[in-house]
Amino acid sequence: MKVLIIEDESLVAKDLTNNLKKIEPEIEIIDVLSSVKQSIIWFEQNETPDLIFCDIQLSDGVSFDIFSNVKVYCPIIFTTAFNEYALKAFKLNSIDYLLKPIDTDELKAAIEKFKKLSFKQKDNNLFDLQNLIAAMQQKSQEPKYKELFSAHYLNAIVPIKANQISHFVKDELLYIITIENKKMICDYKSLDELESLVHPTQFFRANRQNIIHVNAVESYKTHYSGKLIVKLKTATNYQIEISREKAGIFKNWLDR
Repeated sequence: MKVLIIEDESLVAKDLTNNLKKIEPEIEIIDVLSSVKQSIIWFEQNETPDLIFCDIQLSDGVSFDIFSNVKVYCPIIFTTAFNEYALKAFKLNSIDYLLKPIDTDELKAAIEKFKKLSFKQKDNNLFDLQNLIAAMQQKSQEPKYKELFSAHYLNAIVPIKANQISHFVKDELLYIITIENKKMICDYKSLDELESLVHPTQFFRANRQNIIHVNAVESYKTHYSGKLIVKLKTATNYQIEISREKAGIFKNWLDR
């Protein structure tokens, strides 16, 4: 079995090489590459190996750039420290993935998986790889929402996680009300600005004065006029009104 390693950390590559030879003594490590540029040149000049171990982040970019420039007709096992979304994409579109630091038992299981699978239809493997690249590119283009806010409280500035916020209130100043019912001055000047920064599945712009977190909603009732009166878990005697026009949108947002 001819194996190519694409890894820019020399110690990781050395450990992977040693562990592979312990697991499968007949494995031949045909080369160890450390960059996108080097890998593209290698694939243009050499025959495709039987299996590739590939890190995601390389010294001059991400390994997806390699496979966007050259066609690779062999299975790939990714080594990565990416988030849960990325791991799901790897699982669906590659033979396997290994989290760093690489566990020997997991490495052995990945090799066994490779040996059991059939790769007679090589085009399907390329198609899966292209799907993976597309999925990761789509993820990188998604908007980034704030997960941490700075607030002024007791003559100090404190960090507040998004999931610790009950709601934002616009009065003379803009305030954060926490799930512990603490009132803090927010650094931002307007709710319009905040609305573009918070995740829309977690926060709802109720009106001109309030943005509320989904976990803070205790109940709501319908007024005879058609508007909604929302009661929050953390705000004593504080009611938030949602207009009749936005009532349906709020209900759909809450009912997920």
